This record gives sequence, C-alpha cells and structure tokens, in this order.
Amino acid sequence: MTQFRPCIDLHQGQVKQIVGGSLNDQGADTNFVSEYSSRYYAELYRQHQLTGGHVIALGAGNQDAALEALSAWPLGLQFGGGVNADNAGAYLEAGASHVIVTSYLFDKGQFSWERLEAIKAVTGKERLILDLSCRRTEQGWHIATDRWQTITELAVNADTLAQLSSHCAEFLIHAADVEGLQAGIDEELVKLLGQACPIPVTYAGGARSLEDLKRVSELSAGKVDLTIGSALDIFGGNGVTLDECIAWNRQQG
Repeated sequence: MTQFRPCIDLHQGQVKQIVGGSLNDQGADTNFVSEYSSRYYAELYRQHQLTGGHVIALGAGNQDAALEALSAWPLGLQFGGGVNADNAGAYLEAGASHVIVTSYLFDKGQFSWERLEAIKAVTGKERLILDLSCRRTEQGWHIATDRWQTITELAVNADTLAQLSSHCAEFLIHAADVEGLQAGIDEELVKLLGQACPIPVTYAGGARSLEDLKRVSELSAGKVDLTIGSALDIFGGNGVTLDECIAWNRQQG
C-alpha cells in the first residue's frame, strides 16, 4: 500500500526545500530554510519509524550534513547526491541503507551500462536505488541529470522501467517540473509508475496535501510511495502535517 516517505534535502549545508527546476551553480529558488540540523530530522524520522526516507545532497558543501544524518539513524535512510562507484561504499559504511544514483550513470548524456555494473559491483543490487528523476518533453518524460538541468535521451516508460528494474532494489522519481511548486502531483506519471514498475518506487513532486497521498494510492493501485516536502509543516508548509502522514502510514499497515 502507498506509504508516505520522508526526505532531508540538503543545499549549501542546510536543510532546505527548493523549487526543483531552479537549481543551478548560482543557487536555487528556495521555499524553506530550516533552523534545525539534518540530525534533527533524522532523529525525528527514527522516533516515528518512518522508513525508506532519503537524504539528498543538492550540489557541493553538504558532506558533513549528510554524514550527520546518516550517523543519527544507521540503516534508516537512503543517500543520494554525487554518488558514484568510487564513493558509494563509503556512504554505505557511514550508515546509508541504500545509495541513490543518477548523473553518474550517464556519460556525455548517454546511459552507461558499464557504469551501472561498476556501481552495482560495490553496492549489490539490493542496496542500489536508481533515481530516474525526469522532466516532461513533447515525447513524454525523459531522465534529467546534473541537478535536473540536462535532459537525456532516456525516456521514463514501461520499457526502461522493466529493463532497469532487474539492476536495483527501488526507483526514486522526482517530477522535476513540479518539484517544490506545491501545485499538485503529475498524475499521468504516477499512473504510469503504478502500471509499469515491477519493483518499489517512490514519487516526489508537487504533493501539497493528505489528499495527494490518497490520490497517489488510487492512481497507482497502492504501488507507488510518495514523498512530501515543501507542503509539510516541518518544512514550513501548511498543506499537511507530519502527524497526518504518520497516521496515514499506520492505517495502511
């Protein structure tokens, strides 16, 4: 059944909520900057046993904050952001339950099966999550790398999901065009993921209320989990409370 999954987004060493499509070398459009550390959020999620959450480092300057979160809940959080075959093992040793990888899998804009095999040799399929975050094009959804600024040729469709599912434990998919806007989820994408994903998948982007959890559950027949960021009260939002999300998870069993 559809579960709420928590997140800790790190930007310039702080816990933030940003507008996904705005992220670049100069900064990002920011919805929220927390007064609390990454450890605070990790301990909060641990207290309520909110499993399957992810820590994402958005650009440089986040290493200390990332390691702080992972050490606060060993094996309780996934980590993504600049992960490659050389450093994946270190993040797992630092406490990540899984590592999440995107941009490393692309070489000059082309998907690299060689790089996938290289990182899989370090993590094993069971501790690897493929981040297929995407942007909508005239041809459908295409994976976006380099902080969602580079749109690749690889489409997010049933064939891609089936092909890649045998190489990882889960998928994480941000709809970058609606990420951070609190303007509603990409319903067509959620429906596609529910129909085509043979392994667990978490969708993020645009969620603004408890109704969106219900909608994701309906659209995906309970197969897709949902991350809520900017709308959540602990990130300065007023669309939904963490307590409501915890209660939802308990109701789903």
